[in-house]
Amino acid sequence: MKTFKPLLVALAFAASAPFAITAHAQAMDHSKMPGMKMDGMSASMSEGEVRKIDKEAKKITLKHGDIKNLDMPGMTMVFQVKDAALLDKVKAGDKVMFTAEKADGAIVVTAIEAAK
Repeated sequence: MKTFKPLLVALAFAASAPFAITAHAQAMDHSKMPGMKMDGMSASMSEGEVRKIDKEAKKITLKHGDIKNLDMPGMTMVFQVKDAALLDKVKAGDKVMFTAEKADGAIVVTAIEAAK
């Protein structure tokens, strides 16, 4: 019985590890990841859904699918926008197609339009 409790604790820890890793990945600043292909690649449109718009800070929160030109998996994250006027094209809840690129150490949305 004495060896059974440590085994249960170890199993509980091992079972919870994937959830902690997922939460950490969603909160990371992906613009500083050295292994991601970001520079010199042509940008392509990616699918997403607008979660939040912050016009004052020129930021948009998108739940997006894979961003192939950045080699980034789907997730929800905050992006800067190249031009604040882009934020007038969409609203929270809109399904969108967008282009994101690496610029000045950040990942920036350079184009966005409501999906048809």
